[in-house]
Amino acid sequence: MYLLVKLLHIAAVIAFLGNITTGIFWHAHAARTRDPVLLGHVLDGIIRSDRIFTVPGVIAIVATGFAAAVIGNLPILRTGWIFWAIVLFSVSGLIFALRVAPLQRQLRALANAAVQSGTFDYAGYHVQAVRWELWGGAALLAPLGALILMVLKPSL
Repeated sequence: MYLLVKLLHIAAVIAFLGNITTGIFWHAHAARTRDPVLLGHVLDGIIRSDRIFTVPGVIAIVATGFAAAVIGNLPILRTGWIFWAIVLFSVSGLIFALRVAPLQRQLRALANAAVQSGTFDYAGYHVQAVRWELWGGAALLAPLGALILMVLKPSL
């Protein structure tokens, strides 16, 4: 049972981290065009993929992670690498909820407004996009740190 839960945990981590990484990539790819139609479309896709992959990935990671710890008789708060991985994962969630998701919606609104008005203030859009990329990078690096802790299992 432990190995099955661990496999599901790893699959959820792959989906979660892969979705964050590809979202950053596709936005950067679309931003090079400076086309508000394409940017709005890409942001719609990023926001949709968060609902399909990121949010369920978080739920699966938490459920299978706790289940694996319980099945494996690992004390969650007294096993340093588990505790700090949970902290990093939680930090990532806070960054996503407080910074990344609002900026995504703002970028989509800016792109859609540009399509409606026929004028695109790309410089203003770019300022917000850089913020989104920085916060998105932080939201990616924190769970990558958790992944490193889970694989290397250092004594902390």
